[in-house]
Amino acid sequence: MTDNVDVLLIGGGIMSATLGTLLRDLQPDWKIAVFERLGEVAQESSNAWNNAGTGHAALCELNYMPQAPDGSVDPAKAVAINEQFQQSRQFWSNLVEEGVLNAPETFINSTPHMTFVRGEKDVTYLRKRYEALKDQPLFAGIEFSEDSRVIHQWAPLLMKKRLKTDQPFAATRVPSGTDVDFGSLTRQLFDHLQNSGVDVVTNREVRSLKRQKDGTWEVGFRHTIGHTPGRVRARFVFVGAGGWALKLLQRSGIPEIKGYGVFPVGGQWLKTSNPAIVAQHKAKVYSQASVGAPPMSVPHLDTRVVDGETSLLFGPFATFSPKFLKNGSPLDLVTQVRPHNLIPMLKVAIDNPGLIKYLVSELLKNHAKKVDSLREFMPTAEAEDWELLNAGQRAQVMKRDPKKGGVLQFGTEVVSAADGSIAGLLGASPGASTAVSIMLGLLKTCFPDRMPEWEPRLKALIPTYGETLNPRPEIAREVTSETAQVLALTA
Repeated sequence: MTDNVDVLLIGGGIMSATLGTLLRDLQPDWKIAVFERLGEVAQESSNAWNNAGTGHAALCELNYMPQAPDGSVDPAKAVAINEQFQQSRQFWSNLVEEGVLNAPETFINSTPHMTFVRGEKDVTYLRKRYEALKDQPLFAGIEFSEDSRVIHQWAPLLMKKRLKTDQPFAATRVPSGTDVDFGSLTRQLFDHLQNSGVDVVTNREVRSLKRQKDGTWEVGFRHTIGHTPGRVRARFVFVGAGGWALKLLQRSGIPEIKGYGVFPVGGQWLKTSNPAIVAQHKAKVYSQASVGAPPMSVPHLDTRVVDGETSLLFGPFATFSPKFLKNGSPLDLVTQVRPHNLIPMLKVAIDNPGLIKYLVSELLKNHAKKVDSLREFMPTAEAEDWELLNAGQRAQVMKRDPKKGGVLQFGTEVVSAADGSIAGLLGASPGASTAVSIMLGLLKTCFPDRMPEWEPRLKALIPTYGETLNPRPEIAREVTSETAQVLALTA
């Protein structure tokens, strides 16, 4: 027997939770189901310990604002990402006010975002970046300093016992940054969906996707306990299954997935919950990535608040596994290969020797070497205070490129069928932080005929929907102030 649903969401992470919440609000008469292959939701990339919890607003991440060959820096991408995060803040604020989400401190907390660099070249770059951002309304309050005393006030652990050398250093700080527990946020959203009639089913693994003559999708699945098979028919399917999304989209047979592949990069953190150390650092401090390192591997020392407990994370340190998910298969990397993506994947391998070298160097680091890397941030770090924690897998997108043959793409990308009946999300950072913006884009792509009817409600959920804040300083201040108040943030 085949059940029928209007919408099937595959994957129990923040993307499915966000899309499900939007659709349940916009179209309450639709029958929606969620399938998660693990025993609980939010166990992969959305799990709090599998990500840095940075509310990615481009306040501290240098890779969103690279320096051009002529030495200039363009704030456009950083501003765009900040705009997207503001939509998330507005959406979450509305859900708090409506009682969908619990008290804000259960999923979001004020945490200044900082950038710390060393060496004349990087100091010069950071100064240029600051000059380009300081007059942008969404970056109001950004501070820059080359004074060790000021930086010590911002983040004491960066400066304690730092040797005085001829190497200059500098930092920026934005007090309005946030730490987000995406695991808690995801679980709360799914609890709401279940309470409102959505069928959220765990231990159910999707095995096949077949388009029917009437345009619907027959989805074959099995229970992970007992392997009992089943089928469901859906008018619309969203694949929000992290690295697994590529495999499922390939199984769907849609031509739009041709030429795509993914390259998995794992990670580890150093973590401490020592109260004496944690009390001295309240910030997320990012720096420059190592040569050849992917942007998601930018080193950072982060304050984390998970389940009400504050700790510090440093990393990530790259690891390698052929699995697309932390709970994936060791055959994932090989079984993704198709005639249409083989050449792009080989081209990526040839064009990125620095990435391979970086991964090898990371794999050779033992605990002591990892603590040595931490000491570049925190000179007083002692190995016994820090434990190693395995983070999640990040599946970086590889895709066809008309000029280069194939490119490794950092970021997220929605791949959808031409008729809008199925879509999936590939890629990593800044994903979770911009989930609302990504899902709004998906709604436009997959449900264009519904948008005129939905837009008034979307405007109520996200007051600046369809608009931008940065060109309007007064509105930007008003909106950020309102969401800060609702979310109990300092700014």
